[in-house]
Parts: sequence; structure tokens; C-alpha cells
Amino acid sequence: MSHYHDSDDLKIVGDLKTLAPVEFGGFLALDRVVGRDDGAIPRKYRELIALAVACTTQCPYCLDVHARNARTAGATRTEIAEAALITAALRAGAAVTHGALALKLYDQTKGDSR
Repeated sequence: MSHYHDSDDLKIVGDLKTLAPVEFGGFLALDRVVGRDDGAIPRKYRELIALAVACTTQCPYCLDVHARNARTAGATRTEIAEAALITAALRAGAAVTHGALALKLYDQTKGDSR
């Protein structure tokens, strides 16, 4: 059975490098920021942050890479779960604040209200 999200698809990323080498180089430079071991934030926490962002962006390939990297960096299953749920809480908070913005914009609209 074919899956839409297949970790083997990451092998196709090499095509992007061939087709757009300058842009790909820029992407790699940003991507390397996560994997730094010499930053003020330890590698495990860098990977947990990346994993939380991947939960927010809902990128299954990023989840694949950063879940594995987080484990290698010493993260536990509990830390992965907490990172995912912290992410969910922040996304819910963003939905609430966007709801408040929607009410504000509604109230600024002329015409019938409520």
C-alpha cells in the first residue's frame, strides 16, 4: 500500500538540491541551526523545539527527522509527549486570540451587528 507520507520520500530532497542549488544551500544553512552542539541551548532542547514546531506546521517529514534526532540527543518519550501537548496548548491559545481578533474586526464592520 502506498502512503502519502513516506519517510523514503526524503531521498527525493536531493532533487531539490540539483534543481535549485542556491536556494537549497540557504535552506541547509537554516536547517543546520537545529543540529548545533555549540549553542547556548543544548541539542536535546533544540530538537524538542524543532519537534514542537513540526507539530505546529504539521510536517510529517520534520516529525520523522526531529523525533529520531531528539531520541538520539537523549529526549524521552515523556518529553516528546509534553512537547506535543505544549504545542497543542499554544495552538489553542492562538485560535482563541484569533477569535478575539475576529470579534474586533466584526465590531469594526458597519451594518447590522450581533
